[in-house]
Amino acid sequence: MNRPLLILGLETSCDETAGAVTAEGGLVLSNVIASQHDLHGEYGGVVPEIASRAHAERILPVVHKALAEAGATFRDIGAVAVGSRPGLIGALLVGVSAAKALAWSLGVPLIGVDHVEAHLYAPLLQRRSDAATNQRSAGANVYPALGLVVSGGHTAVYLLRSPIDIARLGATIDDAVGEAYDKVGAVLGLPYPGGPHVDRLARLGNPRAHDFPISRLAPDSLDFSFSGLKTAVLYAVRGVPGAGEKGKMNMESSEGAHAPKLTAPIWSRDAARMSEAEKADVAASFQRVAVQALMLKLGRALDMLEASAGGGAQERGKERPRSLLVGGGVSANSLLRTELAAFAAMRGLELRLPAMEFCLDNAAMIAGLGAVRLAAGLVDDLSLRAEPTTG
Repeated sequence: MNRPLLILGLETSCDETAGAVTAEGGLVLSNVIASQHDLHGEYGGVVPEIASRAHAERILPVVHKALAEAGATFRDIGAVAVGSRPGLIGALLVGVSAAKALAWSLGVPLIGVDHVEAHLYAPLLQRRSDAATNQRSAGANVYPALGLVVSGGHTAVYLLRSPIDIARLGATIDDAVGEAYDKVGAVLGLPYPGGPHVDRLARLGNPRAHDFPISRLAPDSLDFSFSGLKTAVLYAVRGVPGAGEKGKMNMESSEGAHAPKLTAPIWSRDAARMSEAEKADVAASFQRVAVQALMLKLGRALDMLEASAGGGAQERGKERPRSLLVGGGVSANSLLRTELAAFAAMRGLELRLPAMEFCLDNAAMIAGLGAVRLAAGLVDDLSLRAEPTTG
């Protein structure tokens, strides 16, 4: 009796060392994640060198644990998939090198997977614990789909004709929404990573307490921008530096020379002097605007796709998205999930959100999409390169 093909997935694009085993149809047999939050918390963000070293230390234990939880051995693995782009180059190199070594030693195909595209496959993954009661097929009647990736490093909207036929419609021109969440968390004095803490605090606040700006860019733009919102929150918490203080020139140097030197802005207050209620109001107001910005561009994207389809109802059905696929760490946000559900219901889309364990960076999504690429004959050889950006 033939056993189902098992895919081993590896993910090391940022600060999560992850390994997973999936079977056909996106069935997740194991999903192991070794987080590095404890290593980066004191710095308020990911330190690339620390992340790379931690990946090198953890990758093999993670792989062995993923196999054990799946009830599999290396002999059961039919292919190795790895997140090869985009991400921190040093971190990616660890995963790609490990995947090459495993694929070569096992004599099985090697599959490079785009990390961002894998986030768009995460909503289609099925856990072994609930697969028996979940009658939805992973990809049936899903495509074409409108896709949204919202994470610490990426914010973009896509048209997906299949899991591997993806066109980007718009992306952030500065900060990703997850990065904005983390920076706002830091401004409010919350632990790292700030996103989940901002979400929890926002539920206690007044979302209309502050009138922060929503970036629309051009009237027809599908791109995002969160730097202005982040700055508005900073000023709301710390005050706007006085005109005579911001960028003040210090004419003294340690050697007594008169070389001008810029000093940091002098803030009139900080989060330590704010009450919890005031912090909650800032968090709620920020979250309202951040989510509105995402929903605004989703609406524009769907309008554009519907308008470009043209023709009769039958023709529109060929291009108009049937579903909305959302992935990335911020897809776990409570307000965003509520707004996405309302948007999908109003616009006649089937909403596919990832299970909470598949929102953050994980290897199950890498293995799942790797299986699709393998079935399409899209495999790599040992020349596969780690790439910090998507081509």
